[in-house]
Amino acid sequence: MLALLAEYTVFHNPALAPEGNAMLSVLKESFLRSGYDVITPESGDFEAELRRLSPLADVGLVIAPDHLLGRYSKILEDNCHSIGCGSLNCALCSKKPHAGAILAAQGIAVPKEISEGIRVIKEKQGAGAQNMRIADEEPGPGEFGQEFIEGEHMSVSLVISRYVGNACSYYSGRPPLVLSLNRQFIRFDDGLVTFEGGEIGISHPRRDEIVATAIKAATILGCQGYVGVDVIVSDDVYVVDVNPRPTSSLTGIAAVMDEEIAEILVAASKGDIPESVHLRGQARYDKDGTVTVL
Repeated sequence: MLALLAEYTVFHNPALAPEGNAMLSVLKESFLRSGYDVITPESGDFEAELRRLSPLADVGLVIAPDHLLGRYSKILEDNCHSIGCGSLNCALCSKKPHAGAILAAQGIAVPKEISEGIRVIKEKQGAGAQNMRIADEEPGPGEFGQEFIEGEHMSVSLVISRYVGNACSYYSGRPPLVLSLNRQFIRFDDGLVTFEGGEIGISHPRRDEIVATAIKAATILGCQGYVGVDVIVSDDVYVVDVNPRPTSSLTGIAAVMDEEIAEILVAASKGDIPESVHLRGQARYDKDGTVTVL
């Protein structure tokens, strides 16, 4: 069996390349341990590499910035068995103001869009907190402003079985798998917001509420495969981002999880998602891929 693992930033985004390379390494090692041969794109035209390699693969997974993920996922869907989120749903999640409006309409708390005063200014299709800042200024092209919410920055790592796309072949009705509840380390420096990593496998008195909110948000947006839901825990659980792809939390989870993430992702894509996983404790990870088991 041949697996195509394609991570965009490794060759094409130096700022995010260390994080991307760490995720790619974890995935590649897991697929190799699970009996797969692995191919990855070479440097150059990423889209051309996907079109060249995907017809050769039995399964494929692409990781890319939000604004590119839908297009690249569609290439895999057309040429092999994609184990990631559906391309249309990737495109929906990438448009943060639209995704937030959909979630709000379904009763999920999201930061309100505001146009004056101190606010969080972020890219409409950003990734990794790039260019995010807290300021009283007009957003630039491709940006928007949201209210600033004080609270705990956390995320939930999920794997969701197939129920959109080729659901007729693989829908099983099994609920999403919760891999981990995570704490995020966010640095605020002179108005700039920087993601510095996190801690996986944490406990929290509001865990059930946080996880339920994350699952509801991800399923409303039609996500499947690996999904990372970023939240701020305050007076409510506010969903700030839904990432329909592996996130950097994977590096910490894989370090303490008994199961192979490769086997989970492939099984979930065919409706055979497990009920739970076993974590042997907690781990911290930074944005450059360094993991410390606690």
